[in-house]
Amino acid sequence: MDVFVKAAEYVEIPVRRPDGEPLQKLFTLVRSELNLDLKNIKQEQAKFWKQHPAVVKTELLIQGHLTRESATLPPTLQADCRRVLELAPRLLEELLKMAVIPRNAQGYGWLRPAIGVIELSQCIIQAIPLSARKAAGGSSEGIAPFLQLPHFSETILKKIARKKVRTFQELQDMPQPERSELLTHVAGFSADQVQDVEMVLEMMPSVTMEMKCETEGEEGIQEGDIVTVHAWITLKRPNGLIGALPHAPHYPFHKEENFWFLLADPASNNVWFSHRVSFMDEATAVTAALKAIEDAMEGSGADAKETSLAAREAAEKVKSGSRLVMGKFPAPAEGNYNLTSYCLCDSWIGCDNKTNLKLKILKRTRAGTRGFVATEEGPALVDGAEEEDEEEEEEEYDDYDSEYSEDEADEKAKNKVSTANGTVSKRGKQSSSKDSETDED
Repeated sequence: MDVFVKAAEYVEIPVRRPDGEPLQKLFTLVRSELNLDLKNIKQEQAKFWKQHPAVVKTELLIQGHLTRESATLPPTLQADCRRVLELAPRLLEELLKMAVIPRNAQGYGWLRPAIGVIELSQCIIQAIPLSARKAAGGSSEGIAPFLQLPHFSETILKKIARKKVRTFQELQDMPQPERSELLTHVAGFSADQVQDVEMVLEMMPSVTMEMKCETEGEEGIQEGDIVTVHAWITLKRPNGLIGALPHAPHYPFHKEENFWFLLADPASNNVWFSHRVSFMDEATAVTAALKAIEDAMEGSGADAKETSLAAREAAEKVKSGSRLVMGKFPAPAEGNYNLTSYCLCDSWIGCDNKTNLKLKILKRTRAGTRGFVATEEGPALVDGAEEEDEEEEEEEYDDYDSEYSEDEADEKAKNKVSTANGTVSKRGKQSSSKDSETDED
């Protein structure tokens, strides 16, 4: 949030003299969301108001939207709030790209800032305060996923918690008749309200991932290899749709769902690979998948029939709700790595997925670098490989006569002209009998 509200587009938002009083009232309403140190509340408040006026205004407007208090603002501030919200998706996407951009020699980005940006995006689209995401009741997402549903509030959550429904997943997994009975008799919803809840639950996506990492054409992955990531992301909804707009009644602009695939090492806070995934444009997804499959099959030496079959299967998977993600990253140093693959949605809370992946990187023993940039010590070689290479090079040079040889070498070549001509002939340089006769003369 601190970085987001300092975007140049927000700093340019005008701050008018009449804005002062409404912003002061808004500050009182959202103060608990500002992460101020309550032990030094006066100093914290003074520090907050000393920021650039446009930064203060932007953060208060965003917090007012998250807490659903913006409806009480005067028309001018409501218009400013709409402008802030209109710019938010594009700015957040750029902020995410900054988080995962390579920041070191290995090409890694930051994981926790990337996840933080996506969580902020989810909250802005759904108008849910960040504090609602604090883990509670056995749920890592807190009460935030429930608040996406129409007619839900903290009071309703306390009621259904008495019936042992404490996590959003438990509510989703309940049979529809049982859930309707819970909402009617325990939460006190009308039949229309229950129908509203069911409609949104049917819209919510669930994603699964199938992924592998490999060095193409090799059995294992060695340090310095170029590793290929191959992942299929599959989306399903209870209503059967694939591409759909999120339920976001508090966000006043058109917003499409986007997902982000991250392969990361949580222990070191490193993102190894990232890719944006969309389920909206099927035709574009089919074209991209076909090209990726054809390139991969061509690189593996597959014939036309195998390539055609693989491309047809990929197209069918895309049409059934899957998206292909392929990319490359350099293998790190030898060792065992406990990675996690994330598929994060920028519009829904509680619809993310993550899968653990153990990756073993072997010590380098293969000849050649396979795109590997050697360190000062250079890549490791098999014992004796260097000596064998040198012997082969010496044998090649013994048989090779350069036109720029020293005089002494030329003289030696003339004395052995028949042998030399025979050697060149074996290498594909044909000599006519007439030329040979001329040489002998």
